[in-house]
Amino acid sequence: MFTGLVQSLGNLRLLTDDRLEVLCRSKDAALILTDLTIGDSVAVDGACLTVEEILPQGFIVTVSPETIDRTTIGQKDRTSSYANLETSLRVGGKIGGHFVTGHIDGIGRLVSSKSTATSWEMRFAAPESLTAQWSDYLSRYLVSKGSIAVNGVSLTIAECDRGGNWFTVAVIPHTYTHTNLSQLQLNEWVNLEADILGKYVEKLTMSSHSGFRDREIITPDFLAANGY
Repeated sequence: MFTGLVQSLGNLRLLTDDRLEVLCRSKDAALILTDLTIGDSVAVDGACLTVEEILPQGFIVTVSPETIDRTTIGQKDRTSSYANLETSLRVGGKIGGHFVTGHIDGIGRLVSSKSTATSWEMRFAAPESLTAQWSDYLSRYLVSKGSIAVNGVSLTIAECDRGGNWFTVAVIPHTYTHTNLSQLQLNEWVNLEADILGKYVEKLTMSSHSGFRDREIITPDFLAANGY
C-alpha cells in the first residue's frame, strides 16, 4: 500500500525483457534506500514492484508480463528521464495522499498542460490505441473531486466529462517540481490507478453474490425514493 506522495526520482534501465534496474538520484536516494530490504515493495511510476537485489545507489526488480502490458514500464522510448519512486506505507505512517495499491488500471496520455497563477492544469485522456482499456478499467471511476494516481502521484480530479473520457488535475508547484510530471511531453503516456474505494463501492452495490441476491440494486431512482 502507498499514499501517492513521491519520495524520490530514479532512472530506469531495462536489463532484460523482464528485469529492471532502478537508480535513485543521489541527493534524495536515502529516502528510498534507507532500511530497504530484499522483498520490499516500491512504487515505480505508480507500479508496485518487489525489490530482488539492492545496489549501492538503487535496486533491481523483475517486471511481470501483466505489468509490462498494463503500464509504461516496458516502454523503450520513454520521454521522461526519471520515474517517480515511493516506498510502501509503514504502519502508523502518515497518509497525506490517498490509498494507492500500486496496481495500475491502465494508461492515459497528456492532452494539454498549462501554467496558471497557482498550479499547472493538466488534462489526460486515453491513447487512441487504448480506448477499450480506458473504457473497461478507468472511465467509470473518474469522479469530479475524486482521487486518482498519475505515475504514482496522488491527485484530485478537478473536472471530468460525464462519460469519463478525460479528466483534468491541478498540480501544485511542489508536486510539479518534485515529480516527473514536469517532464511530460504532450501525448506522452502515463500510468493511471483509480481510487480503490470506488471499486469496492461498485462491487458491494452491484454484486450478484448469493449474499446480495435478495438486496435491491442501488440506482439513482432507489436513492431518490429513500430520501437521498
